Formats: sequence, structure tokens, C-alpha cells
Amino acid sequence: MKARSLWRRHDEQWREPGQVISHWRDGDRVDPTLLACRAQGAWWETLARAGVTLLLTREYEHLVMAVRSRGGRPRVSFMPLPHPSGLVADRERGVVHVASTRNPNEVFELRPARGVPPRGDPRGEASAEETVLIPGRSRFFPGRSYIHDLAVIGGDLYAASSGQNAIIRLSGGDAPRPAWWPRCIETPRGPVFERNHLQLNSIAAGETLKESFFSASTDRMTRLRPGHLGFPVDGRGVIFSGRTRDPVARGLTRPHSARLHRGRVWVDNSGYGELGFVEDGRFVAVARLPGWTRGLCFKGDVAFVGTSRVIPRFEAYAPGLDPARSLCGVHAVDLRSGRILGSLLWPNGNQLFAVDWIPGALARGFPFGPGSGHGPRSRSRLFYAFSTSPSGRRRMGKKVGVAVL
Repeated sequence: MKARSLWRRHDEQWREPGQVISHWRDGDRVDPTLLACRAQGAWWETLARAGVTLLLTREYEHLVMAVRSRGGRPRVSFMPLPHPSGLVADRERGVVHVASTRNPNEVFELRPARGVPPRGDPRGEASAEETVLIPGRSRFFPGRSYIHDLAVIGGDLYAASSGQNAIIRLSGGDAPRPAWWPRCIETPRGPVFERNHLQLNSIAAGETLKESFFSASTDRMTRLRPGHLGFPVDGRGVIFSGRTRDPVARGLTRPHSARLHRGRVWVDNSGYGELGFVEDGRFVAVARLPGWTRGLCFKGDVAFVGTSRVIPRFEAYAPGLDPARSLCGVHAVDLRSGRILGSLLWPNGNQLFAVDWIPGALARGFPFGPGSGHGPRSRSRLFYAFSTSPSGRRRMGKKVGVAVL
């Protein structure tokens, strides 16, 4: 009898697709209070005008989320992944890459997929109302990679490896090696790749590594490292030039999410809750937001910026913020005026890491959550007989550049 009970229990395990795709037994047990959200201002109207599906990672809640508004119908959906951080949409190829940064690190490639086409339409093209993003494949990397940001440069996938003070190339089947690093980690014995000294954490992707820029919490290796509670952060942050490997801007405080847009390097000055750009070697603030700014992408004259709560034990990292008033959310900012057009807030949310977008015509989001359009039965059918588009490139449309849109 005991053996029979054991067999029955084993037979019942790993039946939920959310567990299988995330390799996580609790992947189907997301606390619904984490999904509760409220909109402020013209959030849904701004998102609808942009015509995009906005993707974001909530690392401490182990969620990758999609937010969309079409025809007056808001949708918020999700997919469970362990501690997701960097996310980048390769809009030329029609795929999305997401880093899952526990030990070991794992990078997922998400593709648009749909269930079995309707009878009589075996080759029908999936619409955004039918199509969702699901993992197509993944790769594991050593935990010491400590992957933060992801970027597509020259058609290849790169990661900010904070654990190695370097940028690593993830494309191809070989073990990733440092492809770029700042001059300040070089010593007579060679570059220091063994331990995080700089919190090198984001990539403003240009056409090449030399034309790209990178953010870090410091450009000096000292006894106190960025993970230490006593590490001095105020005004120590820098932006490195890919070409010179030296800072081109100083005076930031724990900067994140550097991005190139219309010829300028934009960045989140996280410790002060600011969004701004680099000009003449200094940071120029455009907007101040209610939280630790991290996560940034652009659609025309609108920036979508993430904010997080301040983790209590790291309050010293946010000298310009009131932790009690910090919010978890994403905000649409008018680049011309710095005005917040609208926000989507998660009252029970914590940390938001990355924000990027895909065309709304590519996919409506993920197959999980109240706004997903997939209940347990239809979700089971989707994963049992899904098909992925062989031509993501055609549906994504013409290449318009890696970061300048």
C-alpha cells in the first residue's frame, strides 16, 4: 500500500506546465496579491498609443510579466522564472532573452507560440490575440557570472557579468569568455575577473562593443566591494566608454539600465530615483520617480522606466530616496517635458529589474495570469500542441536598430 501511494504521488508530480518550463516545483503557486495592480494617469492610453507589449522582470517575486492595452482592454500576464534579471527583445529575430540568476545562472530564449490552429486553417498565421511567449530553449552558465543586463550587439547576445567585472558574449556554443572590460580592472598580473569589484551592471548597446557604453557603481577596486553594506555609493557611479574603456561620465549613484536613444546615453540614477542622460561628462536629470529606478526602454518620445522599493538592509545605497515612499511599478515618461504620463503600480510588489518591449502584433504576453486568456485547461492544450512561428523576423518587421527607435 505504501508503494502504491508513493507511485501515485510521483505520477501526479510535474504535471503543471508552469513547473516544467521554469524547472521550479512552486512555479504554479504564484501569490495572487503580487499580481494586483493599479493604474495612475493616462497609463493604459499611453501604452495603447505606443502599440507595444511591455515586458518586465520582477526578480524577487520570480516573475516575468507582460503588460498590454488594445481596443480598450488592458492585459497583464506573467510567466514564473527563478529570480529573473536582465531581459532584452531581439526585435530583428522575433525572440526575447531573459536571464535567471540563481546558482547556476540560466538564460532563456522566449519565442512567440500558439496552440493548434483552428480546423480548416492548418497554416493560418497567428494573431497577437492567439500568440503568447514561451521558452524555446535555455542555457546554463556558472553562478559566478552573476548576470545582470542583456543586450544584442551586432546580432550576438551579450551579458553584463557583474561577477567578472566584464561583458561576456553568450552567443555560440562555447563557454562564455570576457569580451570587453574596463581598463581599471587591469593589473600587472592581468585583468581581475575573479570577484565583483565594480558592479558593472548594464549595457547601452551600440552597433559594436566599441560603440557601446556600460554603467558601474565605481571605477576603483578597493577593499570594500559593491556588495558590502559599508560600500560608499554616493556620487561614485560611472559610465564607461566601450572605445576607451575609461569613464565618460561620473557623479552617479548606483546607476542601472544604461541605454542609447537618439544618439544619447540615457541611464537610471537609481540611488536618487532619477532618469536622465549624459552630457559633457555629467548626468542631466530629466525626471524624478517614486522609487529606486531600474529598467528602461524607449518608444519614440516616451521612456518606460521601472521603479522598485528600497530593500531595508540596503537603504544606504539610496541616499536620495525615502524608503517608506518608494513604489514598485513602471512609469511612462515624456522625454520632452520629463512629465510622468501614467504609471502601473504593484502595491505588494518589491523589485523590478528590466523593461523592454515587443510589437503588440507579435504576442499578447504570457499564458499565465488573469489577463492571459488561458485557463488551466487551455494552457495545458497550448503546451501539449504549440507551434512556433518559423518567421518571427517577418512578423517583427524591418530592423530599426538595436537601441535607437
